[in-house]
Formats: sequence, C-alpha cells, structure tokens
Amino acid sequence: MGLTQRRFTREYKLEALRQLASGKSFARLARELELHENVLRRWQREYEKEPGRAFPGKGQGKVWLDREAELERKIGQMTLENDFLKKALQRLEEQRLLDNVGGGKRSTRKSPKK
Repeated sequence: MGLTQRRFTREYKLEALRQLASGKSFARLARELELHENVLRRWQREYEKEPGRAFPGKGQGKVWLDREAELERKIGQMTLENDFLKKALQRLEEQRLLDNVGGGKRSTRKSPKK
C-alpha cells in the first residue's frame, strides 16, 4: 500500500503561517492540520527567507531558477567578450602609437634599381 504525497496550495500554507503568527503552537497546529511539525517549520523558513517567492506552485520554482542561471551565464559570457574586446582595442591602440612614433608604415620591398 503506497502513500501518496499531499499537495497544499499557497493559500493553505499562508493560512497555516497566519495561525502560527497569531500565537498557536507548532504542535497544536500540526495536530489540527494532520501535519508533522517540521513541515510547518519548513514553510515558515521558506516564507521568512523570501516571502514573495515562497510557495511558487508546482514547477514554477525550477523555471525561475533556470532563467536565473541562464541570465548569469549570459552575463559571464558578455564579461568575457568585453574583456577580449578591451584587450584587442588596447593592442590596436599600442600598434597605432608605435606606427606614429616610427614615422608611419615603412615598406619592406626594395625599390627597383634604375
């Protein structure tokens, strides 16, 4: 006989947290809701950590984390590209300064004899 995992809505979890905030003990509320105290404590930690992002619903949390990771990768890639371009620009500027100091470009070909 397998156990099925119970699912709770965001509103249900927030109502449980409101009851805790009103002074009801973890033990009493857990008995009333037929939950383990640790479940209530976990909900409370999640909510205290980030109230706006707590209890996003099925699958929404992973989507958010995937998007965040994608943006971080993009920032890293653009940082590398910027560093590369800065170095290339610096090399071009150094070459331009060397050419100006030396009197311009010099030909390496010999002039034809007359």
